[in-house]
Formats: sequence, structure tokens, C-alpha cells
Amino acid sequence: MRPSAHLEFALIARLKEVRANGPATEAELRLLRDQAGGWALALRGQIEACERRLDAAVADPATSLTEVAAELRRLELLHPELAELESLLADLDARARELRAGWLRHGAG
Repeated sequence: MRPSAHLEFALIARLKEVRANGPATEAELRLLRDQAGGWALALRGQIEACERRLDAAVADPATSLTEVAAELRRLELLHPELAELESLLADLDARARELRAGWLRHGAG
């Protein structure tokens, strides 16, 4: 297991909890957004690097099929992880907007 896997699991679990309307302060929403945004950026970088390696491997006739398959497996794992994270981020952003709108309605009332 990767050292960061426990942190990733905890972050995903908390994002899902917040998406299900679990309690969260504005400060926590910002922190979660920063953490998840950083992780999404890292995943995009990993995907881009993997795609570059795959392009190079395919262009090189000396590359083994095993190397190509390994890069394809990495991509197969990274893409769904990024898609789930982006979905959670969109929900988190919507939750933050709702929270701010509620404060504005409460402050105006």
C-alpha cells in the first residue's frame, strides 16, 4: 500500500460525508477543497506522465508489450480515481455555495 493511500482514503471518506450533508464549517470546506484540489492536480500530472511514457513506448519498437501493458494499467487506475475526485470536488463546491447563500439569506433577514 502506498504511504499516501491512508490519507487519500480519509480525504475521500470525508468528502463523501460532506457530500451527504455531513457537518462542515466554511474553513473545513476550504481546507478540503485545497487538499482535494492538490490531489487532483497530482493525479492529472501522473496521468500526463503516464501518457507520455505510453506514447514513447509505442513509438519505440524495442519496447516490450509488458511495458506498454503496465502503463495502460496505470491509466486504467488513475482515470476513474480522478473522475471520482472531480465529482466530489464539484459537489463540495456546490455545498460551499449553498452555505454562503444561506449566510447571505440569514444576514439579510
